[in-house]
Amino acid sequence: MVLESLLLSRDPQVVRVLRPTLEKLSVEIEVCRGARSGGEILSSEKFDAVIVDCDDLQGGLDVLAGLRKGTSNRNSVAFAILNGNTTTQKAFELGANFVLQKPISPLNAMRCFSAALSFMERERRRYFRHPIEIPVTVVFGQGQELKATTTNISEGGMAIRFRGRLPKGGISKVVFTLPDMPSSMEPKATLAWADGAGRAGLRFLEVPQKSRELLEAWLTQQLQIQEKAPAKN
Repeated sequence: MVLESLLLSRDPQVVRVLRPTLEKLSVEIEVCRGARSGGEILSSEKFDAVIVDCDDLQGGLDVLAGLRKGTSNRNSVAFAILNGNTTTQKAFELGANFVLQKPISPLNAMRCFSAALSFMERERRRYFRHPIEIPVTVVFGQGQELKATTTNISEGGMAIRFRGRLPKGGISKVVFTLPDMPSSMEPKATLAWADGAGRAGLRFLEVPQKSRELLEAWLTQQLQIQEKAPAKN
């Protein structure tokens, strides 16, 4: 799984240490040397990790603070690089998940990013939506059922299409079986959106542990297949 990161720093030593470290972990790195331009990139592109040189890049702290207020990268794994001005506690309060202190050694960088790798992979799976069409039964609170077809599925929910109207009353659960899986899944769910034209989005509320593990593993496999597939011109 190739992950993507954005580094905001003007410090050449930071770039020299972090670039080979991240590449060894199969994490692509894009370097931006300005807080304003970095903010513009973060407003339109999605990254699995965002690394901010908080003390030595003017406006760096503002970028870190604004990360959780945006939409594209509010859940990205955030790294704060500090150099004596900002405390570790302050960095965590602003939304950092991990903190690196200058000077950064290759060993410390590898330890930090290795520890964060599983969080980055989970974030990639979390927002990954796999396009797929499988039958699904939507069960409502009063026992009514709606037969539908998925259009995509993620860790957090699915989009469906259906004929007719949605029954009144809240959704109780959805029942579906992933391809090549021996048993069905029945997570509790709720309606996230509906467009009135036979399309809707469902958000999973509770997924049994075994089903969650199977869904995560299946999505990871689909993501890896997608990444290995040759690009279409």
